[in-house]
Amino acid sequence: MATTIETYKPEYESDFVRLNKEWIEHYFSIEPADAGAFEQTKHYIIDNGGQIFFAVEDGDVVGCVALVFHPDTHRWELAKMAVTSSQRGKGTGSKLGTALISYARKHRISRIYLEGNTNLKPSIALYKKLGFKEIELRGKHYERVNVAMEWSETN
Repeated sequence: MATTIETYKPEYESDFVRLNKEWIEHYFSIEPADAGAFEQTKHYIIDNGGQIFFAVEDGDVVGCVALVFHPDTHRWELAKMAVTSSQRGKGTGSKLGTALISYARKHRISRIYLEGNTNLKPSIALYKKLGFKEIELRGKHYERVNVAMEWSETN
């Protein structure tokens, strides 16, 4: 069955939390900065003008990624990309990232940053494929972060 990409629906909120906790706990540990996105997903992301994209296959949510607007800095962030372990390496992350970039273009969002970790080589390769370029890391929000990247229409 084909994987479809859908935008936020309240019934997918628990899948967003589940998928992200799954990968974070596998590689790192949950940090206080994760709490806002997990405890108040709709408020933290959707109500601030952002969007969450879900990869759905046979009715099951198998991946997600958020486009988060930070009103304090007026910056957009690609955050909380997660794909369930059985779907990794099958193009699901690429579909999610492409949907996020398309949405950004449609909504005239010209710059998006992300924070990542270079030990997660497949994710860094995916971000580069999507057009993100490494930038100076300043004021990271998570201990697990060691790289910052940015996508812009001019890249």
